[in-house]
Amino acid sequence: MDNKIISEGKTTNEAIEKGLKELNTTRNKVEIKVLEEEKRSFYNILAPRVVKVELTLKEEKKENIKKEKKHNENINEIKESAENIKDFLSRFLNKELKYDVEIKDFDIYVNIKGEDVNYLIGYRGENINALQTILSAIANKKSSAKTRIYLDIEGYREKRKKTLEELAEKIARTVVRTKKAITLEPMTAYERKIIHTKLQTHDKVRTYSKGEEPYRKVVITLK
Repeated sequence: MDNKIISEGKTTNEAIEKGLKELNTTRNKVEIKVLEEEKRSFYNILAPRVVKVELTLKEEKKENIKKEKKHNENINEIKESAENIKDFLSRFLNKELKYDVEIKDFDIYVNIKGEDVNYLIGYRGENINALQTILSAIANKKSSAKTRIYLDIEGYREKRKKTLEELAEKIARTVVRTKKAITLEPMTAYERKIIHTKLQTHDKVRTYSKGEEPYRKVVITLK
């Protein structure tokens, strides 16, 4: 959409209103300049009067247009990323397995279903996390903005979340009883967040992370 247009009308007000309608905006968001006003004289008294005005969008409106354009570009990129993921999965997975690829709020959610999928999950989610990293690399290979990928396999993420929450409560009780801090095994950022969230309102313990990826760990200690 252009941020400047020239509009015509029989009166200045009519010309302005036509221009505002074309720009889909309101008076307070444009700068108005009367360019030409043809007045009727004795010799052209029957000719229609024509007023020309120039309407220019103010910076706020132009910025919104830029944001809308960027939004559309991002959506198109994410759709392309989703198609690339589908293409990869169609070649990578066994034909017996089914998968869904869905876009939600600029993120891509991938769900794989089928029998005998434990090899895709791996020990404590090592394989599912590695596959998610691969899918993320595929999605962001040609994308200008980082697209987040969430991969789940036969509901593993929810089961793992429940296991980690139970672990957090158990370790918290141990820390309170022994009055000694406990450092958990290295976890992904997603899993560390589950621990932090579960214990963030605990009245006796607190959590923090230490170390460098991919060996970053959660520490649970007394407040």
